[in-house]
Amino acid sequence: MPHSGHSDSCVFFGSGPVAAESLELLMQHTTIEAVVTKPRPPHHKGDVPVLELAQRHSLPVVTASTKQELEQVMSEQSFASPYAILIDFGIIVSRQVIDYFPLGIINSHFSLLPHLRGADPITWAIANGDPKTGVSLMLIDEGMDTGKLLTSRVLPIEPTDTTPSLTHKLIQLSDTLLQEYVPPYLTGTLTPKAQPHPDRATYSRKLTKADGNINWDEPAQLIEQKIRAFQGWPQSRTRLGSVDVIITKAHVSSSQTPLSVLCGDGNYLAIDFIKPAGKKEMPAEAFLRGYSL
Repeated sequence: MPHSGHSDSCVFFGSGPVAAESLELLMQHTTIEAVVTKPRPPHHKGDVPVLELAQRHSLPVVTASTKQELEQVMSEQSFASPYAILIDFGIIVSRQVIDYFPLGIINSHFSLLPHLRGADPITWAIANGDPKTGVSLMLIDEGMDTGKLLTSRVLPIEPTDTTPSLTHKLIQLSDTLLQEYVPPYLTGTLTPKAQPHPDRATYSRKLTKADGNINWDEPAQLIEQKIRAFQGWPQSRTRLGSVDVIITKAHVSSSQTPLSVLCGDGNYLAIDFIKPAGKKEMPAEAFLRGYSL
């Protein structure tokens, strides 16, 4: 495929809400030649954020649902951009697709690689109680987040951070790094380096709905971290008396409070905000007044 080498434009690969927010920022400083994303699923009523954003801004769109489909549709394109940026895409990219771009595909991964390679790194950083996370800009290769790094930068995790709040901060940091480090990479003044200590790599797995079921045998601190980590999805569910609830905010307490649960380590988890099934979120006091447990 011929490339006329417009180094000021790129192709963007992304599908989810994080990709949409990232693309919105990227468009303010980078020319987007085209957007590669997943198609709207049949009978899908919800948002397709990247597709809708691309259409609003009249950007050319290429869609694929699988690795094979992606290879097929990419072989039919003749993009001029020498590189691509990939964020929150959700499809495995083969060597054939990577090689389509002379300068490769830059992935913004929301962890400090090689820590938390894989899916949902933001959620697991909070759930694990990590003191910090960050953004790594990496050239994609065939491995699972094993590519060479352009840069990485640390972001502390605050004790109040939830997955939505931390995601928003990381998207902003990612955009800052793309603005700072992509231009020197494109001109050849920045050389990507292998990830440090690959033998110490850790992997996060994809979240499941079952992760949201609270296990009260776990330590109170771990449950509190998971409540912040699983905000948005899958949420932290339990049953209090005969009421199915989602706990949205809690804190660890060494003694009992009006609404608290004894955990596996002998500490209490004091519930601050709670959402009974089919109802709006409410403070613990309102819940105690309205429900007899």
